[in-house]
Amino acid sequence: MPLNEPISRRQMLFRLGGLAAASPLSALLQTAWAGSPNMLVDASGPETNCDIGRLTEKLIAAAGGMGRYVAKGDVVVIKPNVSWARAPQYGATTHPEVVRAVVRMCFDAGAKTVRIADHTIHDARQCFIVTGIGQIARETGAELVFPASSLMREMNLHGHRLDMWPVFTPIVEADKRINIPVAKVHSISRLTLGMKNWIGGVGGRRNALHQDIHQSITDLAHFFKPDLTIIDATRIMIENGPSGGNLSDVLIKNRLILSDDPVAADAYAASQLFQIVPQEIGYIRLAEKWGMGTTDLTRLTLQKVTL
Repeated sequence: MPLNEPISRRQMLFRLGGLAAASPLSALLQTAWAGSPNMLVDASGPETNCDIGRLTEKLIAAAGGMGRYVAKGDVVVIKPNVSWARAPQYGATTHPEVVRAVVRMCFDAGAKTVRIADHTIHDARQCFIVTGIGQIARETGAELVFPASSLMREMNLHGHRLDMWPVFTPIVEADKRINIPVAKVHSISRLTLGMKNWIGGVGGRRNALHQDIHQSITDLAHFFKPDLTIIDATRIMIENGPSGGNLSDVLIKNRLILSDDPVAADAYAASQLFQIVPQEIGYIRLAEKWGMGTTDLTRLTLQKVTL
């Protein structure tokens, strides 16, 4: 391939594979994508009868359209949070209508394949059924990827705490990664937003990841580095997170937050949805320290749109 032709993330991963032993792979990827424009979009809908699919479309349109992030022939992986076998109204998992809209827009942009992948906590089959994500996959033509042990491969994360760890390969092998977490409080990390969602991108002992959790989250977010983060705040969990289970734990917000800066996405969500100073969250503070993004939201282009 001529040097002046663009290459996909998958091709870049292949080329970098031979260099990984000498150089931290995640650092090389971060350098490769440095300088990309950073934007922040906050989309809000009506308090009642909100069409979440249309709200998602409006969000993406304000960000320049899906074609800005997905190219013809791309393999795209969508990483929702469907860790728990909970129906969407409990706010424990990513709303399926957000995922449906994103899948459709990826195909409209020319994606060859769209995959939905998550390493769930509850039984994956039950999670995909109860959350509605399995039905979305069937209806849109997306591939639903179960977290089979055969799809986990030991990789060096080159983190400050995490090194060799089993990684969910469909996520790293995709050309584009779109992270779609749900906004919740968390009993250990205080909040679970975009960067923490990458705990579902790996296998191994989950309880080990929850020790020194802020550094573990930062290491994983540094490794996966999504092309786009869309925080689902159509419903947010304000008590008993991350699993919840009572409607009294949930507030209906009908908001979506998008950014190509994962630190900014989490910082904005922490302050706007939970009224928490971003630097009070350990992994946000660490991620900014390691140069993964910024909490200075004046450095991003902020757009607010309403449905």
